[in-house]
Amino acid sequence: KFSDHEERLSGSDREEDEDDVEAALKKEVGQIRASTEQKLRRFQSVESGANNVVFIRTQGIEPENLVHHILKDMHTTKKKKTRVILRMLPISGTCKAFMEDMKKYTETFFEPWFKAPNKGTFQIVYKARNNSHMSREEVIKELAGIVGSLNPENKVDLNNPQYTVVVEIIKTVCCLSVVRDYVLFRKYNLQEVVKSNKEGTQQNPSSLTEEQNSNIVKPETEEEKSSKEANQENK
Repeated sequence: KFSDHEERLSGSDREEDEDDVEAALKKEVGQIRASTEQKLRRFQSVESGANNVVFIRTQGIEPENLVHHILKDMHTTKKKKTRVILRMLPISGTCKAFMEDMKKYTETFFEPWFKAPNKGTFQIVYKARNNSHMSREEVIKELAGIVGSLNPENKVDLNNPQYTVVVEIIKTVCCLSVVRDYVLFRKYNLQEVVKSNKEGTQQNPSSLTEEQNSNIVKPETEEEKSSKEANQENK
């Protein structure tokens, strides 16, 4: 399919009587190749419809694996590799942001993770932008019910779930994904995931060094006791 701009160009070419058939065919073939190459790009920016949200369409790449790999590398190396990106969320599926559409779509979308014999602990996180007709509580309740219907052994875990169902509503589009290590990778926050955990360790009372502990519980020797008594007598 050609864009409107390409259609106007091809139409004008056909209207030019001075062009012979061979030249017109060459131009059309060139336009088809250019259009195909553009659509086969691995990454392509798409207008999201919301401020401060960039949507990147991928070609031949699984978004969950790509983003998980990036976050795992940053979590391991603790190297900050971006200054302007706050969060990076993979989007594996989209549907209309209406409850009936979402229920129908997720019944199939959730199967690879939650349909028996597959099972796991999960949580659902929800965020809406430029949308006021959806209810957060209703969405979470309905989607949790669908996960439970796929396999009753799927259990909710809000502390450290195996899977996190990410629901991002942008205008009238519902973006969905099921991600791993959502808690470990600080809610997929690229700024937070590179921070060290040493600060919490330093504040932990159990992290006292062996030398400090020995000073606290070290018993008084006989020589130190005698010396202490002699000093008191002299005083």
